[in-house]
Amino acid sequence: MERPLVAPEPAAGRPEPAPERVGEALLELDAITRRLRRDCPWDREQDERSIVPHTVEEAYELADAAHAGDAAKLRDELGDVLFQVYFLSLLLEERGEGDLGVVARGSVEKLVRRHPHIFGDGAAGLADLPTEARTPTEVRENWDAIKRTEQGPAGPFEGIAENLPGLTYARKVLRRATGGADQVDRWQALSNLVRQVGEAEHAIARQGSTEPAVHGSEGFYEYVGELLLAAVELSRAVKVDPEIAIRQAAERFKQTHGAARE
Repeated sequence: MERPLVAPEPAAGRPEPAPERVGEALLELDAITRRLRRDCPWDREQDERSIVPHTVEEAYELADAAHAGDAAKLRDELGDVLFQVYFLSLLLEERGEGDLGVVARGSVEKLVRRHPHIFGDGAAGLADLPTEARTPTEVRENWDAIKRTEQGPAGPFEGIAENLPGLTYARKVLRRATGGADQVDRWQALSNLVRQVGEAEHAIARQGSTEPAVHGSEGFYEYVGELLLAAVELSRAVKVDPEIAIRQAAERFKQTHGAARE
């Protein structure tokens, strides 16, 4: 796709990045990545399976930096993630199955295709798709509609990675179940969560004073699972990422209880 893209105007008061400076830095990172792959014993031994756990870890550290509002840490973690992209792309290149340019071009084409409200009605390549979007919700709905046409006929849950963190996996499943719609009634979601709490309460009352075995019963796995799923649905209703929310809650718990012991 040879579609010229127009760079956005820089925000008021901010200097416009110099393309030469950015290009030089990226070329230097490319050269360093190649040298490490060639000369470093550890880097030479890696493949996709051994590198991806580090990629996931870096992504989580990036998320933490973003939510901490620490610009210096954010820059540092972005660099770590960028190196992961360069390294994994180099592995593709070594096998003759692509390179960083192919990866970048694929990303450009996908972004243009899935933003017809920005790049025109030919961007998606499908005349029956909407080319206007005035709200973030409409943009997301367009994105999902275009994505479904790319994937072809498939079940609603096709393509959800099963090794995602549990709360993120649940959020994706719930979102797919509604056809990608992000509009969730918060009162209905809250009511469902309260109902699930009630069912768990009844289950505990029925058990009485009997202590659970080493592992909880299948029934309690179900009750707790439904309770967590309802909490994830509430998180969707109030536009909160459940994975980030639980991590922040755990961090607050650590800080509070750590201070209490001092």
